[in-house]
Amino acid sequence: MTLEPGWHREGKATFCIEDAFYRPQSQVGRDLAVLAAAIYRSQRGELRVLDAMTGCGVRPLRYQLEAGADWVWANEGNPELRELLTKNLNAGMRPRSYRITHQDANQVFFTCHQQRDLYDLVDIDCFGGGAPYLSTGLWATRIGGLLYLTSTDTRTTGGHNPERSVQLYGAYARSHPAVHEQGLRLLIGSVLQQAATRGMRVRPVFSLFNGHVHRVMVRVSMGDPWEQEHYGFLGYCHHCGHYQTVAWHHLGHATCPVHNAAGGRDPIVLSGPMWLGPLHDTATLAQMADLATEWGWAKRVKLLQIMQVEANLPPYYYPLGEIGRHGQMDIPRRDRLIVALRDRGFRASLTHLDAQAIKTDASMAECVAAAKTCS
Repeated sequence: MTLEPGWHREGKATFCIEDAFYRPQSQVGRDLAVLAAAIYRSQRGELRVLDAMTGCGVRPLRYQLEAGADWVWANEGNPELRELLTKNLNAGMRPRSYRITHQDANQVFFTCHQQRDLYDLVDIDCFGGGAPYLSTGLWATRIGGLLYLTSTDTRTTGGHNPERSVQLYGAYARSHPAVHEQGLRLLIGSVLQQAATRGMRVRPVFSLFNGHVHRVMVRVSMGDPWEQEHYGFLGYCHHCGHYQTVAWHHLGHATCPVHNAAGGRDPIVLSGPMWLGPLHDTATLAQMADLATEWGWAKRVKLLQIMQVEANLPPYYYPLGEIGRHGQMDIPRRDRLIVALRDRGFRASLTHLDAQAIKTDASMAECVAAAKTCS
């Protein structure tokens, strides 16, 4: 179907953009959110969505048209977008099934809490680190519901401004080859800690880095124990490329066993604290992949399959270039290296975080040894 001039299409939604912000590259994050929301509604029988920073309104449209949302609160802080937002939602959504406001997002969250107007899915697609909304977003999310978070400040999560990462996430972020994953884990760890102060627990549904933006969807629950083993530090040795997780009570003894065995004495670089547990919930990803297959979303099916395999692997990845550099050899083909590692008894997979990297429970030295058999 041909669109009228000025109108755009994403999924089943048609909308105008005009002066509103819209990033086409972020569609993958919206696609995954719609799939998760549709699964949620099929299980709970109801879906109430709060889109805290709605922009042109593409998310409210898709949550209703594709995920079957019963009610959507579309909040946009810029009142100059009211006419555009009203036009878009009037054209695509059922009458009396949504609300449009122009308030500060934190004000909306506190209003929800005070009035006990809680939502099944709270979507916070913000600019910057997202930290100002991690704690307050929990106030508007029902127990058992979903909170969808964003971070666009890859400079901070990538270790280029560690002092600011302490300010935003209560964690010291350092630079190393797996910083794209670090951004996701800092975001999860921060909301995990904020939730724990209220006796709440969050677990990742899925975690996504699309090359520019980190997005994490977590499920909120109550009364579960604090998962100490999944909240700690990531150590990296710049000399040999070795990664390791470090618990709080081992911070004073954190060294690189590989470098020390070779006579080195330099300390490892520590980042954290952050979430060290699974990046995704594999059971939910399987349901999302089945639904994506039903909808004919072949690219999302492939992505979700990769995410399922990487979900429970260690909290870092190895870029192929780093393996080649440490082995002083030509970079091996990714698929051949994965097979070689599996033949040696290790777990290994692709990762959605970097098309030229692998996730594995092998060490860097073991990756180099396997890579040399592929060269």
